[in-house]
Amino acid sequence: MNVLMLTDKLTMGGAENYFIKLENKMNGEDVHLHTAAGEGELKEQISNKHNHLELSRTNHILNLWRLTGYIHKHKINVIHANSLRMVLYAEYLKFIVRKFNIKIIYTKHNITFLERFPKLFSALMNHGVARIITVSEYEKKVLTRYGVKEEIITTIYNGVDLETFTFEEKPKKNEFNVGILARLSKEKNHMLFLEIVASLKAERDIHFYIAGDGPERESIEGKIQELGIGDRVSLLGEVQKPHPFIQSMDALLLTSEREVFPMVIIEAMATGTPVISINKGGISEAIEDGETGMIVDQHSVKGFRDKIFSLKSDWELRKSIISAARRKVVRSFTSSQMVRDTLKLY
Repeated sequence: MNVLMLTDKLTMGGAENYFIKLENKMNGEDVHLHTAAGEGELKEQISNKHNHLELSRTNHILNLWRLTGYIHKHKINVIHANSLRMVLYAEYLKFIVRKFNIKIIYTKHNITFLERFPKLFSALMNHGVARIITVSEYEKKVLTRYGVKEEIITTIYNGVDLETFTFEEKPKKNEFNVGILARLSKEKNHMLFLEIVASLKAERDIHFYIAGDGPERESIEGKIQELGIGDRVSLLGEVQKPHPFIQSMDALLLTSEREVFPMVIIEAMATGTPVISINKGGISEAIEDGETGMIVDQHSVKGFRDKIFSLKSDWELRKSIISAARRKVVRSFTSSQMVRDTLKLY
């Protein structure tokens, strides 16, 4: 079987890291994996560059022309799309290259614009896509409510590479580091994080860090000035290797307006850093409040602040959460399991 896996770009992000993990670890004897993607800093992590086609980030006609030739040359049977745009690419390619009877698999990482029109979205999925991979059971239920046929949906959880995200015991210390690792975009809701910082600026032993870059950087810098917390929060910029940053934190916050199932929470759980997260999407399938992390039901400054104080003041609770979270990742959220289940679906 010849599989072509597509994604828009190889910049730092959850869907892109998923793409890299599959490319690096997909070694089934009966599956020959090819990849195609727009450029980005993760391109260097592609292990089989001779089976990789670089796409343009803007010239879609050129991309489709080159992909058509690639499919003919390598006799592609399955296209695995990692964005809605790539599903549309795959639909076109399936229509043009009919001789190989191409099947389309779609891993749905994010909430898409087309979901504003559930009937149109479900029609596209039901009539064009052979299988949909959802990264949480929550997302599977959402799709069935839209009208997508349940029998074409399979949940395969995001997986963390335990060799990269190694577990380390945290020492008991007086200082407490609180961080957020996310693209600086509106849906990640860094403004709430900054309001949490402002509410705790009198706590001189709590230090706050923002890792990531993106279009909201200027707005975030302005908000920091407005709240007078420039001495309380550090903007670190893009983090190429997330493990050292996550491991250096005593708590990692997730304040997003919306999520499906973010990779960063299981990376933190694997590393030994407790997560305090808003209850969105499938996050509660990984984090049980007070057991494997902390859950806040509303975008509430007080809710997050209280959870930070709970973790900071209760060393035994922190140790218990760290241990239980690591066990849950080993049991349910490893990259080897993710690859194995995806290979089975192929």
